[in-house]
Amino acid sequence: MEVPRRRQLNDILLGLFLLSHPGPVALHIVAVAVFALLAAWPHLSWSIFALIAGAHAAMQISIAMLNDYCDRGIDARGKPRKPIPRGLILPREALVAGLFMIALMLILLLPLPPLALIISLAYLALGQGYNLGLKSTPLSGIVFALAMPLIPLYAFAGVGRSVPFLFWLAPVGFLLGVALNLANSLPDVEEDAAGGAHTLAVALGVRRSFLLCQLLILLSAMLIAALALLNIVPARPLMLIITLILTALSILAMQLFSGPARPVETRKSFFYLFVLTCIVLTGGWLIGVFV
Repeated sequence: MEVPRRRQLNDILLGLFLLSHPGPVALHIVAVAVFALLAAWPHLSWSIFALIAGAHAAMQISIAMLNDYCDRGIDARGKPRKPIPRGLILPREALVAGLFMIALMLILLLPLPPLALIISLAYLALGQGYNLGLKSTPLSGIVFALAMPLIPLYAFAGVGRSVPFLFWLAPVGFLLGVALNLANSLPDVEEDAAGGAHTLAVALGVRRSFLLCQLLILLSAMLIAALALLNIVPARPLMLIITLILTALSILAMQLFSGPARPVETRKSFFYLFVLTCIVLTGGWLIGVFV
């Protein structure tokens, strides 16, 4: 890594922006915002909503920043355009920034119910465990599977609402969590394999990872439909049908525009489309249940 002798303020600000992984973090913020709106509906307090979204954003940014700090050696060899290898940010600055965001998260959580703090700390522990080595093992899928259900649980805890329906978020979130881990790993699977990482996507290979991503989101949609048809989790039929149709169309788009035979560059678009599909599926389901 070559650090410029004199960095400009714009370089540092750009480095901090890139260090925060703005794309994936923005999608997490959208997800928690959707869940918080649904959890609070129709008695929405904008101040509570801002605290819920802000605290989660701070946590996600801390995980992103410390991820780059932990991966600085690997990135210097395989991803020289990352902010630390580029010299935009020094490693110690990334560490301090990540720890600062954890402190900010804790401050923003203080006015919320204690359960929101407990869930956030559990998510933070999973995220930092991922950074500290689990991401390079097949257990990375389990980390995502355990973390994803915590997002809606956190949103509902933040507004102080608890409903029996939340129990069924766990199996759906588990399935989507494994799928999200695979989708997140696909753009770098060849580099990870060359670097000796044994992620779940590396163990499965590109073709099976793509197939399992789509199979798991299809199983999640089928589970949601079954829960509604059996009246275990009743939902408005029209909203549920629209949600399932949009999910099916999205899966079809994934097959048409990305896949193991397509250029590697298309896998990042696949990941973003996959995340948006998960938000549409779970968000539409919740709208059908609560609105």
